[in-house]
Amino acid sequence: MEKNQNNQSKDNSAIITGGVTGGATAAGIGIAAAGSSASTITWALGAIGGAVGGGMAAGLAVVAAAPLAVGAVGYGAVKLIKKVRRNK
Repeated sequence: MEKNQNNQSKDNSAIITGGVTGGATAAGIGIAAAGSSASTITWALGAIGGAVGGGMAAGLAVVAAAPLAVGAVGYGAVKLIKKVRRNK
């Protein structure tokens, strides 16, 4: 049980990094949209959705998934750096 707790404490920095980067991305999207009108937000979601072959709903899905993707990249980067350092 002690070994499992030790591994969990080593993973905390990766989890924190993933959460912080995802949260910062979500905050950035919120700040960007805060001063926009409904028509501007609708246009932007439609344009983003059009880039992936859909409409406004697809744009909303892409924008909603962005913080998750950025958080996953941050988590993976920390895990990779730790693994490289451990193997040296």
